[in-house]
Amino acid sequence: MLGISREAYLLLDAAVTIVGLILLITRFKVHPFIALTVAAGFLGLTSGMATETVMKSFQTGFGDVLGFVGIVLGLGTMLGKLMAESGGADQIAQTLIRTFGRERVHWAMMLAAFLVGLPLFFEIGFVLLVPLVYIVARRSGVSLVKVGVPLLAGLSVVHALVPPHPGPLLAISVFGADIGKTIFYGLIVGLPTAAIAGPIFASLISKHIPGTASPELMRQFVREDEAEHLPSFASTMGTILLPVFLMLLKALADISLPDHHSIRVWMDLIGHPITALLLALLLGFYTFGTAVGMTKDRMLGLLNDSLTPVASIILIVGAGGGFKQMLIASGVGDIIGKMAVQAQLSPIVLAWLVAAVIRIATGSATVATITGAGIVVPVVSLVPGVNRELLVLATGAGSVIFSHVNDAGFWLVKQYFNMTVAETFKTWTALETIISVVGLGLILLLGTVV
Repeated sequence: MLGISREAYLLLDAAVTIVGLILLITRFKVHPFIALTVAAGFLGLTSGMATETVMKSFQTGFGDVLGFVGIVLGLGTMLGKLMAESGGADQIAQTLIRTFGRERVHWAMMLAAFLVGLPLFFEIGFVLLVPLVYIVARRSGVSLVKVGVPLLAGLSVVHALVPPHPGPLLAISVFGADIGKTIFYGLIVGLPTAAIAGPIFASLISKHIPGTASPELMRQFVREDEAEHLPSFASTMGTILLPVFLMLLKALADISLPDHHSIRVWMDLIGHPITALLLALLLGFYTFGTAVGMTKDRMLGLLNDSLTPVASIILIVGAGGGFKQMLIASGVGDIIGKMAVQAQLSPIVLAWLVAAVIRIATGSATVATITGAGIVVPVVSLVPGVNRELLVLATGAGSVIFSHVNDAGFWLVKQYFNMTVAETFKTWTALETIISVVGLGLILLLGTVV
């Protein structure tokens, strides 16, 4: 083909397809779902696949991903909505702030965001906790940036590294990683990463950019009235950490018990992400609903409302699964995997690098995770001993690097924190880059002992 080898042609074809995907999203403002679908079809046709197998491969990849991730996204979103509307997130934040005191309030904000963010999308957690940033800054006298940056760090780290967030879950399904181990390693890497990118970085940058609260948002957010019936701190923590606890128990049972042991069989069922989140949601009906006086009609309305914003994310994730399958079916993935092996490039570094490049180009952490995992997955079968859980974390770390003007999160932070574009680069963009680079360093360090 064109006087070049089959392998070189497929690599060129994949490169053209990915560049085209990036241009469709960034230059022509095509929705990522449509862009990923078009790119997958283009790659299938131009790579020489039989026409009858092109859409069949895409459909297989789409369904394989959503058969797992779609259900988890729905359950997690419902749980997060109930927690937000019941005041459970406020309870966690207020308790931590009272415990830590004013002088360490920025550490409390990081931990609050880390915990509250476990079942929530970044955007939902951000909008939920931004009022708290204004309230804490006003009542404690601490600058808006010193309070807000740790919150952003906590939310962003769990979004990138800790299941049941969609990015890590998607990478887990692609790489075939163990979810319990991924949660455990994600917490080991995530907490110190959030501390460095959050309270420590905030203490430094707030000296130069203290932040000026928007008068309009201050009037809207800072009110003295509080809800009369908040869920207790213990019940809120117990509910949102239940799925994490069950998945970790499953991992422990898998390690310590033989294959057909009755306890392990039951823990494999109970600790499955879908079962664990379903049980947490059922518990949430009481702790975030009935126990705080919420009616059944109110709960039903909240559950219905919670799914509307997720539709777009589910379609993007599914289309990304289809694009990943096309990379594999066309043979591109195997070639990239063999090249990585020959170049002796660490699969973990490769996963981080690919996700980072796509993130910078498209501005989407989800697209970066989907595409990066699809490109790197063939390496898993070619390099013996690759830790699949660390591959998940490396892809997630790469997917959040250098957020800039093509990322909706950049403008969300700019507007809510009342900063200039330059100030947003110095705070939010720097924060995301610190998370990505420090996260990779800790992942590589962890890789020497696991």
